[in-house]
Amino acid sequence: MILSLYGHFVAAGEWRDYGISHLKDVAVFSIFRRTAEHPMYRIEKRPNMRLKQGQYVILGMEGQILKRGNDLRQVLRVLERKLIRAVD
Repeated sequence: MILSLYGHFVAAGEWRDYGISHLKDVAVFSIFRRTAEHPMYRIEKRPNMRLKQGQYVILGMEGQILKRGNDLRQVLRVLERKLIRAVD
């Protein structure tokens, strides 16, 4: 699901690069506008949070939580809305 969404944004020219990190208690998919920047978004999976606030979380560039939950599809919708733009 994440790579499918990523592909749509790449096709739209919004995103250019990504990184994947696997740490002891978290998996992170980082999304970059350009290669040498800080990530625009981080999609994290923290299995130890699934019973509390949800195991998936999307973080913005400044570390703010954009969406959290246990259903990845629902959590990714916050980014899908950014892909839809008004056409002049």
